[in-house]
Amino acid sequence: MRYLLDVNALVALGFANHECHARVASWVRAQQFPTLATCSITELGFIRVLAQAPAYGFTVAQARSLLLRLKEADVSRFTFIPDDHDVSHLPTWVKTPKQTTDGHLAKLASANGGVLATLGRRIPGAYLIPPG
Repeated sequence: MRYLLDVNALVALGFANHECHARVASWVRAQQFPTLATCSITELGFIRVLAQAPAYGFTVAQARSLLLRLKEADVSRFTFIPDDHDVSHLPTWVKTPKQTTDGHLAKLASANGGVLATLGRRIPGAYLIPPG
């Protein structure tokens, strides 16, 4: 199974001081080298969150470097899913603005033989990363 990590899961995995780092890291270890995926939205979101939030204290260059190191680590295999989905692919369950990115990522993952892996509970068809 290939898991497209949403932004929150990717940040939690990549930033050791994140409150959910242990949860995501233990799930990855338990999967024994799962195939994890990113896409443009999740990679850019990772950089934006780490560089924008004062609690993280990263520059854009530092966040980019961290993401590249994470993707090259031996913990799991990362693949990149090119995003060729326009708004016509948005699932019908998307009803509010807050659901648009989740819906887009869930549909992108499934169209590419995977599933969206998340820490959020309200995304239809997504895989909820279990508590560590």
